[in-house]
Amino acid sequence: MEKLDYLRVLVLAENTVPFPTALLGQHGLSFLIEGRKEKEKGKERGNVELRVVMDVGQNHEALATNMELLNVSSCDIDAIVLSHCHYDHTSGIAALLAATKKRDVPLIAHPAIFRPHFITKPVLRSLGIRPEDRAEALVAAGGVLLLTSDPVQLMPGLMTTGEVPRVTADAKEGLSVITVTEGRAAADNLLDDIALIACVKGKGLVVIAGCSHSGIINIVKRALALFPGEKLYAVLGGFHLVEASQQGIASTVDELTGFAPALVAAGHCTGFKAQAALYNSLGDRFVPLHVSAEFIFSE
Repeated sequence: MEKLDYLRVLVLAENTVPFPTALLGQHGLSFLIEGRKEKEKGKERGNVELRVVMDVGQNHEALATNMELLNVSSCDIDAIVLSHCHYDHTSGIAALLAATKKRDVPLIAHPAIFRPHFITKPVLRSLGIRPEDRAEALVAAGGVLLLTSDPVQLMPGLMTTGEVPRVTADAKEGLSVITVTEGRAAADNLLDDIALIACVKGKGLVVIAGCSHSGIINIVKRALALFPGEKLYAVLGGFHLVEASQQGIASTVDELTGFAPALVAAGHCTGFKAQAALYNSLGDRFVPLHVSAEFIFSE
């Protein structure tokens, strides 16, 4: 299976910022992911490079400010991946697409991402994609939708998980959400939750998750199943353990530690208790996420 020679992950939006800084924090998450596969000897084709934004947070002005301060140009974006429908990962997609000044920018997501989606506690409110970011607006802004529950290869060595099988019980608690199908309200299992997987030469698998509503352990198992024989090297993103019980956190941390990753970088919806448990288990192999955090993986 082909692998990346180089992977860079830069945090564009997250709940926290470093001190001191002019960067802006927001309750949300966005990554810039740059992959490169270098030219092989004797081959005429040059390097293959791709710049992907995964999720866009909930405030486009804050995202655009951080991108400018981090020297990231919207015009350099080749594709966008949405991990799931929640507003704090999807608000401002149309604005970002328009800022690329391109046409037919691939936007990869699960086919259920535009469904009605509501939280019921403490009161009923919509959590899903905002009206200004509906499918028609994204196409008008220059996007072309690739909506599938299957894995999608973005380039050799970089792909989405597709819909994640729920093999392990999810440790998160407290999220009561519903959707509407054919006029009937039903529990929403967030089947649209997907993640990115990079296979890096000399390292192994780097898993990048949004909120891990399918469970971070299930996401890791999905990555290992899609790249048989590869080891887990790093896991980055939100793990949605902020409302999980201590028992649920401990179970997740123990299982994740069992995969022996060299790096775990978690933030956003992970929660302080889970971050502390990850640090206690992994030591310096764990770091909290923040805006401008940069991770480079190469042989």
